[in-house]
Amino acid sequence: MSTTPLPLAAPVTLTGPHARLEPLSRDHHDALLDAVRDGDLWKLWYTSVPAPDRLAAEIDRRLALREAGTMNPFTVFDAAGRAAGMTTYMNIDAANRRVEIGSTWTRASCQRSGLNTQCKLLLLRHAFETLGCIAVEFRTHRLNQQSRKAIERLGAQLDGVLRSHQRMPDGTLRDTCVYSITAAEWPTIQNHLQWQLDKPRSA
Repeated sequence: MSTTPLPLAAPVTLTGPHARLEPLSRDHHDALLDAVRDGDLWKLWYTSVPAPDRLAAEIDRRLALREAGTMNPFTVFDAAGRAAGMTTYMNIDAANRRVEIGSTWTRASCQRSGLNTQCKLLLLRHAFETLGCIAVEFRTHRLNQQSRKAIERLGAQLDGVLRSHQRMPDGTLRDTCVYSITAAEWPTIQNHLQWQLDKPRSA
């Protein structure tokens, strides 16, 4: 583990066999526009995926938060180099060496592949082994079963549910499920994620 951890919002490129994470750039807009239209992801009421006409503003928002040191946003590319979506380290707590992996969305044609597992392996490894984090959080809508199952497959544990935690764009109140992985758990989680990536996948 690094003895002098890097700033948690420092831009970095993370690469694996199934995915590449690059620092978010305005130059990625058109490629991300194609990705967000794959599956009309913004129409899912329980998520906060930007609509095509709001994508540029969302990129600007994330870049501003990076400048403020509270978010480290990435564009996700698949193994073929196609833009697949976005993800971030967010709610950065530098004093306590904690981050949340969130604000994530993935084009429909890349879902249920090795891409999400690869992204999480890269992000968790960087968080624990380079940034020196003591814990990494994941948060999602209580009713977003797809997201909850994906988080649980990583090996994250449910810490609790924040009831009526946030107001959604449609005015409804979101109950937020909070999950985490701690530094002590990371070696086992890393083995688990690598096994998931290495096991044969059905066609």
